[in-house]
Amino acid sequence: MKNLFKNLFIIIIIFILVSSLFSLFTRSDKNTQTISLTELAQEINDEKIKKIEVNNQTLNITLNDDALQSTSKEAESSLTETLKNYGVEPAKLHKVQIDITQESGLKFWLGSVILPFVLPLALMGLFLWFILRQSQKGAGQAFGFTRSLARIILPEDKKNKSTSFKDVAGLKEAKEELLEVVDFLKNPKKFIDIGAKIPKGVLLIGPPGCGKTLLARAVSGEANVPFFHISGSEFVELFVGVGSARVRDMFQTAKKSSPCIIFIDELDAIGRHRGAGLGGGHDEREQTLNQILVEMDGFEPNSGVVLLAATNRPDILDPALLRPGRFDRRVILDLPDINDREDILKIHAQNKPLTAEVNLRQIAERTPGFSGADLANLVNEAAILAARQNKKEVSLLNLISSIEKVMLGPERKSHILSQEEKKIAAHHEAGHALVAASLPHTDPIRKISIIARGQAAGYTLKLPERDKHLHSKTEFVEELAVLLGGYYSEKEVFNEITTGAGNDLEKATDLARRLVMRYGMSEKLGPRTFGETEDLIFLGKEITTEKNYSEKIAAEIDSEVSLLIGNASKTAQKILAEKRALLDKIAGRLIEKETIEKEEFEELMKS
Repeated sequence: MKNLFKNLFIIIIIFILVSSLFSLFTRSDKNTQTISLTELAQEINDEKIKKIEVNNQTLNITLNDDALQSTSKEAESSLTETLKNYGVEPAKLHKVQIDITQESGLKFWLGSVILPFVLPLALMGLFLWFILRQSQKGAGQAFGFTRSLARIILPEDKKNKSTSFKDVAGLKEAKEELLEVVDFLKNPKKFIDIGAKIPKGVLLIGPPGCGKTLLARAVSGEANVPFFHISGSEFVELFVGVGSARVRDMFQTAKKSSPCIIFIDELDAIGRHRGAGLGGGHDEREQTLNQILVEMDGFEPNSGVVLLAATNRPDILDPALLRPGRFDRRVILDLPDINDREDILKIHAQNKPLTAEVNLRQIAERTPGFSGADLANLVNEAAILAARQNKKEVSLLNLISSIEKVMLGPERKSHILSQEEKKIAAHHEAGHALVAASLPHTDPIRKISIIARGQAAGYTLKLPERDKHLHSKTEFVEELAVLLGGYYSEKEVFNEITTGAGNDLEKATDLARRLVMRYGMSEKLGPRTFGETEDLIFLGKEITTEKNYSEKIAAEIDSEVSLLIGNASKTAQKILAEKRALLDKIAGRLIEKETIEKEEFEELMKS
């Protein structure tokens, strides 16, 4: 469409120019009256003529009142002779000004040759040139369809600021692994002289948002080499063979720019296990993967081209990608711990004015399980909230509110509960909080609220005091009791249950089943797992679970799940019955204020 509008614009400009030329070299006869020679002779004798302009056989006549007339004279005789023949008196003719003009050569050629003949031919030639140009452009696009779509970031590119390891907080072990790659790109001779081969490929593995792409860019920034960045999905097209052609073009281009780094993001888009799921052996995705395998085997280990790739699903990658000689090294990126989270928050808060009360360590403590992308989003949401409140600085309250927004979603202020629903929601959340505070191995309560956020009508926010990597059976069993606290709180106070506990019951049932079937925490069934999940590799998700146990074991699993939930129910009911007065007190404060923070909740528990 863009080219069409451009061509139309050019054609309109040409039309305007041609029209101007025609109007310049042609005389308008709109106000000119045509008369005969007899009438001309009579007007001369009547002394009505001021001037006659002779242009070849054309006579342009100007009357005394400046009116215009025109006529044509006889070609065989002069004007004077012609007028005498028509009876014009010589004395009257001498009073008329007669001018003789000759048409210029340029005007003659323009009016007689160029405009009528040459210009149409030129326009036709221009039109044909446009058609040929478009066809050549289309052919060029067809050939360019197989070219690599990788974006190149050069070290001298000032628009794209280079990233270094200083810009990446945490990930200490990953940086140490990648420093060898940086050292090779800077000093390849040191490795070649001793006979060492640098890994051809480095696979970055980690959950979404943990900094895989950022770390890859930091490697190129540290090594000061060109950085080729492409997503795995950009190789796959409708036509078979395009992806593999783009892979060949990318590696050929990279070799010309060596030393350099090729980074393929979301490798699982083309690197899934072959021969499984949808699509046959000639599937475009598989052809692309085959070409990557060939190219990685084809270039020399010390050619100066290092291939980095990132994925959060290493379990579905084809084994041929992961064998030695291809992706030789795997770098694991974990979610940041509390110290790393504090460092990440400092980086993202550099260009944002913070109030003196802001303690980023406190924010890091309240965000276990957050990835680097989550923390960046948190700081940005806090800045947006401060700007919306017309503040010049970001406050601690803005950051804390943003934590809940990132975790649970925005407040739904239009979701107004009736007085009865508000009372039920308050006792429900108070039940969760009271059971959690009464058990020794649960996480401390940070906040209780009956203000709707996201899909939740209310929430009880529990956050651990430190990062945990292992969880015990006791913690899980107590967590079951906490999940059931809201359900039994409604039953204890109102002798009725509502749909508000549906999500809690779903989580409790899933947790109890995982304790039995995944973690081997059933005393009766012992240390074994049950059920094997099968993935539809093409879609990259769990589809079915194979039942590798008998019906008798299935009944025992159901029995053990029911036992775990039953014991947790008894624990929750006992706590709520014994502390009914405290439950009503917490619920009453929630109805009054809608939100209870950690300090206020601890005071209530002491009373």
